[in-house]
Amino acid sequence: MRGPGGGANLLALRSHNTALVLDLLRTAGPEGISRLELAERTGLTPQAVSKITARLREEGLAAEAGRRASTGGKPRTVLRLVPEAGHAVGVHLDRDELRAVLADLDGTVVARRHAPLDLGAGAEAVLTRVASVVAELEAELPAGGSLLGAGVALPGPLDHRRGVLHRVTGFPEWDGFPLRDALSARLGGVPVVVDKDTNAVALGLAVAGEGGSFAYLHLGTGLGAGLVIGGSVHRGPRTGAGEFGHQVVQLDGPPCGCGDRGCVEALCLAAVARGETAEAARVLGTGAANLVGLLDIDRVLMGGRTVEGAPEVFVSGVRGVLEARARRTGEGCVGVAVVSGEGRVAEGAAQLVLAPVFGQDG
Repeated sequence: MRGPGGGANLLALRSHNTALVLDLLRTAGPEGISRLELAERTGLTPQAVSKITARLREEGLAAEAGRRASTGGKPRTVLRLVPEAGHAVGVHLDRDELRAVLADLDGTVVARRHAPLDLGAGAEAVLTRVASVVAELEAELPAGGSLLGAGVALPGPLDHRRGVLHRVTGFPEWDGFPLRDALSARLGGVPVVVDKDTNAVALGLAVAGEGGSFAYLHLGTGLGAGLVIGGSVHRGPRTGAGEFGHQVVQLDGPPCGCGDRGCVEALCLAAVARGETAEAARVLGTGAANLVGLLDIDRVLMGGRTVEGAPEVFVSGVRGVLEARARRTGEGCVGVAVVSGEGRVAEGAAQLVLAPVFGQDG
């Protein structure tokens, strides 16, 4: 990375190297890892590793985990991450409810909150509710722990980089609202990251070890997709990727809240409202097949309260459409699975803050 005049950007380089070390400390777990191993795995010099680990110890992010026998000379001191030294709040704003978690550096949830919410009640009411929940969770920080920031996940579309909402389907009054900056100001300057609910879950899955390229389809009060391509969340140049629910699959079909007609979301939700879950799964499978054909992904994962209410039906329906496509194309059928967990979006929202600490996509 180059700075003005061609010189090395030392601040960015130091941050990158620190993230490499922190990630290895995290993956090593309680048993820890030696400075020599850190140098070997990062490619950094032993001197650089010593400086980084000394700073991390001063900041309380790393601590000794004992000593390990050496092949020669004195035993090596091993270091471990101190998960309780830093925390993030993850907030899921759905159209009708709020879920929030407090997670440590390992991503372990140490506290949860759940409350009804009316996303259409206006910015002031929503911000007040979110700030109150964040304050409740911050009060549960352990002694010596710090709040690194708050991640907020909600239905799109939105501008992830600027934290500005667009026309959230069904709630056009949010169009252009600077949620990131407004909430950060309400929280007294706490850093805030804003992203779509589907991207938050996709990031959480990737951090947890879901490798390769996959799509996470979320069907609840709306329908969207989080895309992970080559291990990184794909947001697109305008951070608008993943508006999966608003692909038109029936020309002149029923109207959708987005203003178009015949969208996958409208057809899915209408089938669910009629109690025709198998039909909703078939429609979702049609959209998923389009996605597989476009992106050649490895797996289709699904979640959201509607899917989790009938997981077998949705897996069977989506897999049936994908298998039919595979027979036509001669390709192998991609994997299909449901990922459950009521707090999964909020946990993914916390990773919007935590993942960049370890050099991962946030």
